[in-house]
Amino acid sequence: MASAQQNDLPLNRDIYYDIDRNGAQKASTMHTGMRPVLESRADLHNVMGYRPDSGRYYLWITEKLFKEHLVKVDDGGFRLTIDPAFRFELGKDYREGSAFAKDGYMEQNSRGFRIAADLGPTVSFQSMFMENQASPPGYLYTYAQLSGVMPGQGRIKTFNTRGLDFAWATGNVSWTPRPWLNAQLGQGRQFVGNGYRSMLLSDNASPYPYVKFSALTNNKRFQYTAIFAKLQQVGQANRLPTGEAAESLFWWKRATFLHLSANFGPLQLAVFEGTMWKTIGADGLLPFNAMQLNPVIGLNTATNGFDGRNTQLLGLDAKYRITDKLFAYGQYALTDPGRNRYAWQAGLQWFDLFHRDLHLLAEFNQATPFAYTKADARMSWTNSGQPMASPIGTGYTEMVVLADYGIQQRFWFQGEVSVVQHPWGMNMVQVAGGDIYGSDQAPATTGWDRRRVYGSVNASWRMNQMTNMQITLGYTMRDLDPGPLGQDSGYLYLAFHTGLFNRYYDL
Repeated sequence: MASAQQNDLPLNRDIYYDIDRNGAQKASTMHTGMRPVLESRADLHNVMGYRPDSGRYYLWITEKLFKEHLVKVDDGGFRLTIDPAFRFELGKDYREGSAFAKDGYMEQNSRGFRIAADLGPTVSFQSMFMENQASPPGYLYTYAQLSGVMPGQGRIKTFNTRGLDFAWATGNVSWTPRPWLNAQLGQGRQFVGNGYRSMLLSDNASPYPYVKFSALTNNKRFQYTAIFAKLQQVGQANRLPTGEAAESLFWWKRATFLHLSANFGPLQLAVFEGTMWKTIGADGLLPFNAMQLNPVIGLNTATNGFDGRNTQLLGLDAKYRITDKLFAYGQYALTDPGRNRYAWQAGLQWFDLFHRDLHLLAEFNQATPFAYTKADARMSWTNSGQPMASPIGTGYTEMVVLADYGIQQRFWFQGEVSVVQHPWGMNMVQVAGGDIYGSDQAPATTGWDRRRVYGSVNASWRMNQMTNMQITLGYTMRDLDPGPLGQDSGYLYLAFHTGLFNRYYDL
């Protein structure tokens, strides 16, 4: 059955918890470092959304609510599913005060859908759309106002005193003409790595249009992926002078992401090369550079170097299976060797620790000052006002620990602690080296480190695995030291929601 499914697995950590547990087994040949993973190349055993459900629900409506897709068509080689995607949330921040939110309460109202279909054994397509209105905690509201974007989702429009309106869409057509070759055309997000953060390419930024080709050798030893994308920078200052209309095009750039993954027994090792191509100069559109279509990894870096007008990032990604339940992983990103600018990661994931469905992740991340910056701020490692690697940006050190515990695959408890050290200057203004959109030159004066502590706990009743639909009661805490007024948070919330993508609000 899986061989006829050519859609991507939804890029959500709850789902990839099961994928990573299967991929931790020493006998696994699945390539997990380039995500989303294609269904036909994934080990779907006991994975959320694909595991068998033998429960008896008696009524048609309870079958739909707790077990099945809302709409399901299976007619020969044609399969179609349609599901709602939503988030209805009510919360209160007990640390920032109620000056900005009506009656002191905060809300989110998100509605959308997800469609997935298989047209025979070789062609699949999927689409997801979300329309959102939210009044988030103060630190998220401030971030969205400064960047013009809700983290990982879309451009904002403000309404009332504290409201944000934003929408986003993803989708693709996926074609596998031969078992070893897949081609996609779509709009979405990518993630390189085996941990929580990525120092190379993450799904933190807003969706972007792309063309993607992926080849897998018959013995599953090697997988090669080439992605050609179009990125942009939002904000009124980034409008192109193409007319008087308020919706003139934004400044944009092309990108090439190349990834070669190899299985060497318990070791999975990958090489990554990312190139952001400057397409617009002071005098308008630059001549097309045919190297933007180059599929050979390493050649763009050899041609462009690290100090030209284009942006280069070289990376290594590794995963080592220690046992069938435990693996270590790490990354190294080199952005400018001449000026000692790089980032790295080391982490562990442990599954079924002492008990079935008890999962632990511990990860350390560090990026040197200026690691993802360029002299032309628009050419930094960013898209739509957000970093393309970690949401923290650049010039930081982070330690993050995540824990998940499930009971009978219905009740889940999750916790996170993230501690970040980040350079800041006088009056809490970001100093050079810590601002991914700032200057790429060494600062004239130095600042000091600010510490950000973020913690969250939640308990969920997962009602339907097909959409990861659940009711969640949770609490998040954010503390800056030193920090400006209104940027600390203690947010208690209750949400009824689906879970088909990742939200990174631990900024």
